[in-house]
Amino acid sequence: MTAAEFVDIEGFRCYAPNVALTYDDYPSEAFDVTAEVEARSFWCRTRNRVLRRVFERFVNAPGPLEMLEIGCGIGGVLRELRTLPNLQLTGSEIYLKGLRYARTRLPDVTFIQLDATRMPFLQAYDVIGAFDVLEHVDDDRAVIARVRQALRPGGRFVLTVPQYKWMWSRLDDIVEHKRRYDRAEMLGKLREAGFAVEYVTSLVTALFPVMALQRLVTATRGRSASMREDFAAEVALPRPLNSLFDAIMRIDELLLRAGLTLPFGGSLLVVATAP
Repeated sequence: MTAAEFVDIEGFRCYAPNVALTYDDYPSEAFDVTAEVEARSFWCRTRNRVLRRVFERFVNAPGPLEMLEIGCGIGGVLRELRTLPNLQLTGSEIYLKGLRYARTRLPDVTFIQLDATRMPFLQAYDVIGAFDVLEHVDDDRAVIARVRQALRPGGRFVLTVPQYKWMWSRLDDIVEHKRRYDRAEMLGKLREAGFAVEYVTSLVTALFPVMALQRLVTATRGRSASMREDFAAEVALPRPLNSLFDAIMRIDELLLRAGLTLPFGGSLLVVATAP
């Protein structure tokens, strides 16, 4: 099979069918838990709102722009971005289970299966997004290089990653992260691949003290026999706490909307341009 060829599995164009059902870098059960908790998760809601405003600010050409999201999971970010009329959306995921969820939720969006480290496209997209994806990949430099090749001149790469190595926690282990990022490391890898960094900010700033404390408290907590139960215990917060954290995170959104960038936080958001 050459790089540009694909096989059809369950109606998806699969460019890396040999890994479509392996779940080596993300546990299969995590898709199920995400589908259950995403709609009420303060973190998912905040990130998606912030991303929509970032796209409105930096991806604002009036004509249609072709966008690919790599590692789209069950389609949560795409659901938010489909409200922007200038985007023609394609979602990709390495694992079929995520694509099944995403297609059910967003039947009008194109979905494909691929391994981002071997992405076969050349100058095919105006925008590529990777939202909390690179930390799952052993060779993140290969993904960044492939994104650079797949973007048209002037295209933008929008990404989020978890920040600070010292915040490594039980949750990072559960979802099989390979790393957390420091700002200098992430920007260095982008520039190494030929990107120009246009915008960078932290996220989860107002809640950062609570997040840091929680990570330190749970870092040594043991694992149960069920990955699904462990993951749900980390992300399925009680509804009143979710609502409280959602309200606090509005502070981040107000500061970003005012044109500020946030110097610290649990996540890092970057917009980079392919010159």
